[in-house]
Amino acid sequence: MGLVTQGAWFWQEEKGSKLNRTVKSAIAMTAVAAMSLGALAACGSSSSSSEAAGKVYYLNFKPEVASEWKKLAADYTKQTKVKVTVQTAASDTYDQQLKSEMAKTNAPTLFQVNGPVGYANWKDYTADLSNTDIYNELQNKNVALKDGSKVVSVPYVMETYGIIYNKDLLNKYVKLSGAKVASIDQINSFDKLKAVADDIQARKTELGVKGAFTSAGFDSSSDWRFKTHLANLPLYYELKKDNITKQPATVKGTYLSEYKNVFDMYLTDSTTNRTLLSSKTGDDATSEFALGQAVFYQNGTWAWSDLQKAGMKSSSIGMMPIYFGVNDTSEGLATGSENYWCINSKASEADQKATAAFLKWVITSKTGKDMLSQTMGFTTPFKTFSDETSANPLTEAAVADQKSGKTQVSWNFTLMPSEQWKNNLGNALLEYAQGTGKWDGVKTAFVNGWATEYKAAHESD
Repeated sequence: MGLVTQGAWFWQEEKGSKLNRTVKSAIAMTAVAAMSLGALAACGSSSSSSEAAGKVYYLNFKPEVASEWKKLAADYTKQTKVKVTVQTAASDTYDQQLKSEMAKTNAPTLFQVNGPVGYANWKDYTADLSNTDIYNELQNKNVALKDGSKVVSVPYVMETYGIIYNKDLLNKYVKLSGAKVASIDQINSFDKLKAVADDIQARKTELGVKGAFTSAGFDSSSDWRFKTHLANLPLYYELKKDNITKQPATVKGTYLSEYKNVFDMYLTDSTTNRTLLSSKTGDDATSEFALGQAVFYQNGTWAWSDLQKAGMKSSSIGMMPIYFGVNDTSEGLATGSENYWCINSKASEADQKATAAFLKWVITSKTGKDMLSQTMGFTTPFKTFSDETSANPLTEAAVADQKSGKTQVSWNFTLMPSEQWKNNLGNALLEYAQGTGKWDGVKTAFVNGWATEYKAAHESD
């Protein structure tokens, strides 16, 4: 409308000849037409400018913070006008959904891998992050994944897991007559933990709980706690003993008896009969713990968001290592990352730049830093968070453990040969739990399954 109005002065003529009016009318129409074309061109420039600014599409791995990422995306779009779309994969379906999304025209510009094995599957889709802020702001650049001189992926959160415990209930237990320990600090080995858990289970009515441990559910929202995180411990100790630092073609299962001991404790000292575990979910375990029905809950720092939403107070929560019966006095919590950002190298240059700019804002702006450190409760590896304090009590427990002098158990499940290996192990664990299979089935899935899946993954090498 403004452009047409600017041309209106051509029509406001003084009285003159009909010819003059005709000529002037023709000139006016030509001018208006030219201006209209200019307007269309300007609109085209705006569209091109918008496209040139790029867009961001993030396929998020972590369902527990799906809404937080959507809010962060909306805040960024509001500030910058750059479109940011966030989609979150359902628990245990990330690889499958990533394959599906990558096959589409509008594929994710930002995605995640869980470490070296995950990178191997997506190495053709990873842009070089050497000149990005998320790499240059790392406190320790060695935590980034590299392929030669190329920086292919950067972790955005360092996480810790162990056995979360309800301080109030555990302090109530230690005051009971005949308690196996006199204080929480005395639980410092598998034998002590097992004695306490067995006693709590035997005295659950007296203590007012349904069991020592939450249900070891084998729904897909929960089984990763045992087929991946708990399975990390026998792998960690074996690789450490044999001084292996890269993904091995085979494993021996040296510490599977310790794995069995811990898993048996979860099954016998539980809120739930072991025959019912196939349908138990991650939400069930969270609810049981939050409602004070269980004292112990194997999970990690990321669980605080759900526990807080369920009404738990930070002062009521602590976390101890998964005592494994191997070097218990010197081994601490399991700390590492399986959350590595990758920028899709197949995306347009504009979208890659927009994605890098969005990630810079996430780790440098107050809005982004508050969301990651306070709301999501993450421990991040970036220098920009050096002055941030976490409101997550599980993160505080992780920091205290790191300062204790103990050796943190590393995350070696990033070396597991495939998702199928995990699933086969999970199926064997469930069959064992339900009594339809023997522990030998778990051994076979762990050891023989590793060799099979490694070979399948490296056939084309």
